[in-house]
Amino acid sequence: MVFVKKTYKDQVIDHVYRLLLEGGLNPGDQLKETLLAEQMGISRAPIREAMKELIMIGLVDYRPQVGNFIPVFSPKQIVDSYTARGVLEGYAVMNSCDQFSAEEIDKLENLVGQMESYAEKAKHKMVIETGGEFHDLLISKCDNVQLLEYTDRLSLKLHILFFKYWAKLYSPAEIGSRHREIVESVKVQDLDLIEKVVRQHYVETGSKIAEIED
Repeated sequence: MVFVKKTYKDQVIDHVYRLLLEGGLNPGDQLKETLLAEQMGISRAPIREAMKELIMIGLVDYRPQVGNFIPVFSPKQIVDSYTARGVLEGYAVMNSCDQFSAEEIDKLENLVGQMESYAEKAKHKMVIETGGEFHDLLISKCDNVQLLEYTDRLSLKLHILFFKYWAKLYSPAEIGSRHREIVESVKVQDLDLIEKVVRQHYVETGSKIAEIED
């Protein structure tokens, strides 16, 4: 097993992400570098590095002469983010679906079952983490580094939005059926169907969240 040592910058990003998931930070809140440094017991240098990356990802807004803030996403920004992820992931899976082994297909199906089970038990965080593992495996065969970089940037933002709203969007059974539809499209290796199913998977969720936020 390979252990990846996380830098202080990565730890700051993880810390902010957890605060957003758990409600310690909310849209409109200011992120103060000095407070984060005190909370984590580190210098401000990695905090500043992390802020640059969080701004690039879209989880932080920088306001000149004011500071860093958690953004308030408009309905259009939500739909745009989900649509972009759907287009990217659909393309990635469509172009690599023939590389999945039977064992990997089985793993995708098992992850879907786990998601549904966690949803039934209202284990929100586990639904998100297992869903992330599912979608990470889906795009793992793609060798387009630029595409993977863009999908990764969108992932944290979408996880936070879905964590907040999924229970209002889908029943546990729907969580399962929506992801099984993706697995079935990969099994039959119908390229047009894969692209359509994956893209619609994201567009539907983005549209539903935008309606709630509107």
